[in-house]
Amino acid sequence: MKAKKKRRGRAKGPKESGTAILILIALFKLVKALLLIAVGIGALRLLHKDVGSVINHWVEVLRVDPDNHFVHSLLVKLFAVTPKQLEDVGVGTFFYAALLLTEGVGLLLRKHWAEYFTVITTALLIPLEVFEMVKHLTTAKTVVLVINIAIVLYLIQRIRGRRRFS
Repeated sequence: MKAKKKRRGRAKGPKESGTAILILIALFKLVKALLLIAVGIGALRLLHKDVGSVINHWVEVLRVDPDNHFVHSLLVKLFAVTPKQLEDVGVGTFFYAALLLTEGVGLLLRKHWAEYFTVITTALLIPLEVFEMVKHLTTAKTVVLVINIAIVLYLIQRIRGRRRFS
């Protein structure tokens, strides 16, 4: 008779493997949400103020050269912002932050619905990110796009792997 070998530890199933990656995705979503909340608060705080004087104040505080080409073009855009645009930015960023908070918290709690939700919402926003990159290519936009594509692919693989073990 063969003696049965006692297994030490359990074999990792799809539910347990990749937990660290899932936590990283959740933290990425939560950090983006916090940044958006900060932008939304900033936009709403500017609503009933003279945007021009606030911008001039920060230019002086930060000792930025307003004649610098990059700074000057940014200042021109900021001076053109209307109260309606500030309100739209505030509301939009809070809505998107709520979406990201839902994804992040759900993923931290390892909820299966959060994986599906994150795949759907992230995948739906990828065309918008590509459109923004076509308008103006930046390194930050490229990095965020690559990360979001990787997140969608990873979560799809994770969901499919879980289905095979069911």
